[in-house]
Amino acid sequence: MSRLLLGCLAVCLMLVAGCGEKQPVTVYKQGQYQGKPDKQPWDNDQFKNDQVAWDKAIKARTSGQNEYSRVAGN
Repeated sequence: MSRLLLGCLAVCLMLVAGCGEKQPVTVYKQGQYQGKPDKQPWDNDQFKNDQVAWDKAIKARTSGQNEYSRVAGN
């Protein structure tokens, strides 16, 4: 009998616990972006806002991922 009572009590507690949750409400303002502003990919500590160095690094990375040129030895 006590197992049945504990089971019913556990189910009731789970049902009551779900009743207190409120849905988040997002308020949008017309014409205003409220998110984080985007930065340029080269605007960081490594490249220090140097787009040319970033372009060179991307080209080197891309050429290192080209299997044909890696196998051919070019």
